[in-house]
Amino acid sequence: MSVIEPEIDKLLDLCDNDRFLLCAIASKRSKDINNMMHGQRDRALALQSLQEVTEISGKKPLSIAMNEIASGEVSYHKDHFANEIDHLNDKFKLGNE
Repeated sequence: MSVIEPEIDKLLDLCDNDRFLLCAIASKRSKDINNMMHGQRDRALALQSLQEVTEISGKKPLSIAMNEIASGEVSYHKDHFANEIDHLNDKFKLGNE
């Protein structure tokens, strides 16, 4: 798979040049979109207009997620992310002592 639009460099800039972070954000969002599009249509209609739901139904969830990241609609909270990493590191250290 090749990411042409949006450009990968732009996406990486928005994720602190961390390709694993970009992958995690895009994966989580595309899973949410996929769940919304398949089986949770009522919930989708409650959160978005009918026009928005029908516009995205022809696109693949990962493409939608990448476009949302590029436009700034989807992102991550850097402080929360850093705290979670610290917590996991502390947990890992405690388990290995």
